[in-house]
Amino acid sequence: MKKGYVQVYTGGGKGKSTAAFGLALRAAGHSLNVRIIQFLKNNKSYGEYSVLSKMTKMSQHGSGKFVDPKNPSREDKLSAEEGFELAKKDVASGEYDIVILDEIIVASSLGLVSEEQVISLMKNKAETTELVLTGRGATERMIEEADLVTEMNEVKHYYSSNVKAREGIEF
Repeated sequence: MKKGYVQVYTGGGKGKSTAAFGLALRAAGHSLNVRIIQFLKNNKSYGEYSVLSKMTKMSQHGSGKFVDPKNPSREDKLSAEEGFELAKKDVASGEYDIVILDEIIVASSLGLVSEEQVISLMKNKAETTELVLTGRGATERMIEEADLVTEMNEVKHYYSSNVKAREGIEF
């Protein structure tokens, strides 16, 4: 690509990661080099992992457990740091046409990655790399720095009727 932009998928509704993964699928179909780094996740049985890891370079950086927002574990912090170091290298390298940082915004809201670190990634990406950030709770600074922002808003969700996450649909 001649120029890459910064996209943010945020908001309280369903579909942020799904939108980013759809973009990865489309890009892979056009032989673009895609890198996906997932924060807060550590479960290779997610449906998207089994497919996208065959077409992209993909890694997960999380404990796979609920992160206590008031007291993240040492494992959560170390996993996020590892993911961020990879992201910093891959976003700046110019090696990838698209880099997706799935749930980095949530990792930032939990204090695992600072807002400053996320803004730095956005500002210091390779000129030709498209950078996609996902997660609820994007800050005003993240929104300002991005070129495209989509906010997913929940209008109605079956979770409120006690429907559990379903294989192939939510994971």
